[in-house]
Amino acid sequence: MTIPFNADEIFEIAEQIERNGARFYRRAAQGFTDSRARENLLDLAIMEDEHEKVFATMRAELSDEERQPPAPDPWGELAWYLQGIADGHIFDVKADPTKQLTGKETPEEILRMAIGLEKDSIVLYLGMRDMVPERLGKDRVDAIIKEEMGHIATLSNELASLKGSSG
Repeated sequence: MTIPFNADEIFEIAEQIERNGARFYRRAAQGFTDSRARENLLDLAIMEDEHEKVFATMRAELSDEERQPPAPDPWGELAWYLQGIADGHIFDVKADPTKQLTGKETPEEILRMAIGLEKDSIVLYLGMRDMVPERLGKDRVDAIIKEEMGHIATLSNELASLKGSSG
């Protein structure tokens, strides 16, 4: 049996993901001696803070009706997807990504972890986009997805510059 999710719960998950991401970037920044790389990671943490605020605002604007379980999902796909998230099979919201950092990672390893986390969040947001009421602005979720894609580009460029300087 699946648990019916509503937009309120989805935004709560998104807020937690953004908090986790911000913590990860702040902790990861400590592993860099290069000031540009450290500043890029801290900038990403600030962006994640902003995303959390966007989701919190969207959540606060939900009507009582929108806080109810969503419209029927005839094939149950959305419900199963969200259940997978809740169970930690797709995206473990409860996991603290900073615990992955031992302090012994190379900058390249940190950047690869960060890229993986960004990819995971994009997949999640693509799935949750269908749960966002139109009046709250699916376009805001789309904008966050685009920003997360931009984070991947920033991290990839940083990774390429590391490889360029070491090769």
